[in-house]
Amino acid sequence: MVTSLRLIAAVLAATMLMSPDRVQSQPLPVNGTPENGPGVSAELATRRRNTISEVQYALHLTVGTGDTARGRVVVSFTHRGTGDVLLDFRGLEVGAGEINGTPWSATAAWNRHHVTIPGAQVRPGRNTVALTFASPVASAGAAIIRTRDLTDSSTYLYTLLVPSDANLLFPVFDQPDLKARLQLALTTPASWRALANGAPERKDSAGALVTHHFRETAPISTYLMAFAAGPWRVHERHEPLMNGGAPQSMSLYVRQSRAREAESDTLLAMNARALRWLGSYFGVAYPFGKYDALLAPAFPFGGMEHPGAVFYNEESFIYREPPTMSQLLGRQATTFHEVAHQWFGDYVTMQWFDDLWLKEGFATFMAARMQAALEPQSNAWKTFHLRNKPVAYATDATAGTTPVWQSLANLDQAKSNYGPIVYNKAPSLLRQLEYLVGDEPFQRGVQQFLARHAFGNATWQALLEAIGTASGRDLSNWGKHWMLRPGLPIVSQQLEVANGKVTRLRLVQRPAQPALSSAEAWPLKVQVLLHYAGRPAVRIPIEMTRDTTDISAARGLPVPEFVFANDGDYGYALVLPDARSVAWLERHIGSVRDDLLRAQLWGAMWDLVREAQFDPRRFAAMALSALPGERDEQISATLVARMVTSATRYVAPSVRDSLMPAVQRTLARGAADTSRPYGQRKTQLDAWISVARSAPAMDSLRAWIPRDSVFGLALRAPTRWSMVQQLVARGAPDATVLIDSMRTRDRTTEGERQAFVARAGLPNADNKLMLFTRWFNDRSLNEEWVTSSLRTFFDGDQQTLTAPFLIPALDTLPWIQQNRRIFFLGSWLSAVIGSQRSPDALQRVDGWLSAHPALPADLRQKILQSRDELERTVRIVNTNWKASSLK
Repeated sequence: MVTSLRLIAAVLAATMLMSPDRVQSQPLPVNGTPENGPGVSAELATRRRNTISEVQYALHLTVGTGDTARGRVVVSFTHRGTGDVLLDFRGLEVGAGEINGTPWSATAAWNRHHVTIPGAQVRPGRNTVALTFASPVASAGAAIIRTRDLTDSSTYLYTLLVPSDANLLFPVFDQPDLKARLQLALTTPASWRALANGAPERKDSAGALVTHHFRETAPISTYLMAFAAGPWRVHERHEPLMNGGAPQSMSLYVRQSRAREAESDTLLAMNARALRWLGSYFGVAYPFGKYDALLAPAFPFGGMEHPGAVFYNEESFIYREPPTMSQLLGRQATTFHEVAHQWFGDYVTMQWFDDLWLKEGFATFMAARMQAALEPQSNAWKTFHLRNKPVAYATDATAGTTPVWQSLANLDQAKSNYGPIVYNKAPSLLRQLEYLVGDEPFQRGVQQFLARHAFGNATWQALLEAIGTASGRDLSNWGKHWMLRPGLPIVSQQLEVANGKVTRLRLVQRPAQPALSSAEAWPLKVQVLLHYAGRPAVRIPIEMTRDTTDISAARGLPVPEFVFANDGDYGYALVLPDARSVAWLERHIGSVRDDLLRAQLWGAMWDLVREAQFDPRRFAAMALSALPGERDEQISATLVARMVTSATRYVAPSVRDSLMPAVQRTLARGAADTSRPYGQRKTQLDAWISVARSAPAMDSLRAWIPRDSVFGLALRAPTRWSMVQQLVARGAPDATVLIDSMRTRDRTTEGERQAFVARAGLPNADNKLMLFTRWFNDRSLNEEWVTSSLRTFFDGDQQTLTAPFLIPALDTLPWIQQNRRIFFLGSWLSAVIGSQRSPDALQRVDGWLSAHPALPADLRQKILQSRDELERTVRIVNTNWKASSLK
């Protein structure tokens, strides 16, 4: 075993960091940082917003297979006021410059964060500043990401600037409310193709190089500027982008080696369909002219909404084995989300990243609204519930939660604002708001908002003002509670009955985190359901404004089978059923026919488990009983995941061992049941692989890898890799042979990634240390590979091996915040802390937090969000449950 001292020394040497407190006092910007310090401070952004306008960039970049991009930018802007003007840039070098035609020593004016344009040389009105510069190109940690296809040795480049990396690419006013017109020229190897925001204009060839010229764009924010270059295969299709419009060219860019696998026509048609529907809903036709898309390899997000050049995650859009319904719906939801951004995010952009939810929350909500309208049979609001509510509630109930509107002192800290609060809570609140004001007033308000701020910027107050005006409601109090107040309400049902009648039904509201949220009640409109057998259900709309709401309309009604206080899923609250309802649901939940309601009821029972009010063994028994009869693929997948968690993480090891035979039998039967949809069967096979621990189970995995099918399901490379990774993590003596054999069988870039993931799970202390260090030292290692390997490295059954990394992993957080992409920090902490289950690990996390009182608030909040699952696990496992009714 590696000693803690040796491990910590290796980590500190790899990351070149001091303590988080020391790091905060050096590069991490906070309020009061000089304007020319790291990042873009809110003060600098405000000053520039008030003094600079009508920005244009004429940008010429030369790129290839090397590590450096060289370029020249001409920045034109209108200036009013006095004082120096700062351009933001943290690339590799700055060279010759000119200010309004006069030569200027730009190199001396650069402090590696900003280029200072002397106020004495800036004139009132129009100014032009020209600079040469160099920027990095790398697999990670650069604005230009390079990937190499191991199948054919091709090199591909694409940019990713969100939220604060435009200034890593070129000297720029890097803030969302200084929108600019971009005219790009890109010089590449002659065999390469290029894609950018603007439409292609012409190509100029010069020997082995070609320069691609693109038309000037409409005004867009800097984080939305984008290009891609490489030997892409381009598929063209003609589709109308507005209802009644003429067909126009759309193109999909795909790697050569994967072009045959891509459903190019299907994907382009899906994008076009979304553009038409949204244009009609918003009352604004697609505003950016041309529309193309790229399937980006090793892309760290699901997608990125660059106007005119949307990038999607290749691995989520091209399947190496038959996709499940959940995967197909997920691909559609991602497409609809990114297309919705063309209006919310691109056409109208938040003023500052404190209002990040304004684009992300709206895009997610509109994706569901569109899915419900275009494909009513998809039961889109059930999908919306399952994809958003559980993760939103889980985060919002923690001590690390934040308001939807998140104060932001510096653009460098914007990465911390990304997460479930803006992506999952915010769209849930929009669903609640639409229910509160009505569908038509909501739509009219959104249309007024877009018309008023076309090609501009806005805030949450402006949105609520527009919707409030359209609906005739004052939404200021709603906004105060739901935009500015952290946390969520827990609503407990209290049902009293006598002589077969309801004598009292009350809803009692309390904050999940009283110290953060205060005790004041949230304004909450819900629909209360009383469910009966053999007679129509009773639905009662209720607006909650106090801690306790007495539902007088329920008094005197016959006793229902169960009550649920969020029918239709309109409200945002964690609803805990009353004891009478719980008793009925435990026996009969599978008989509820409404899919959305059944999904919600399963969620409510799961929330009781997480609140340590319902024995996880009883939940596992419910799931084992209900799974054979559950025919909804999405509910089934969610139920399988919760059953596995309740039977493995939330119980003591001895209880887990007693539950596993029944769990594996049920999963095997489900996978083999040919009467079920493919997706249900595949989900249960995947779960069986994940829980395999016993010697017979290991033997089965080893025997299945070379086979063509298992349980009648065809086997492909992704599932074979899952089997290999499970065998490796469980300590197979021939682990390296298994990995190498599978690599020989799967000679693709994805195969190499999966081999990397498998090696991360080797239960060997020296291997763990080597990889942990490599994560921070190796710039050739793509970030998406690192993210994928976290799951196997921090395997839940390897806590003895991974516990020594807990504190060093926390020590690296400032480096991670500065050098990794927006979602990596959350993934890192979920793996590092979430893989632990012991009271000792909880104490060590709490001790680390106590020892770092100066830790930036955003990092502390992220740790507390991940700590919550560890604390719940410890509490649930150590609860003295009463005798269970398990058979």
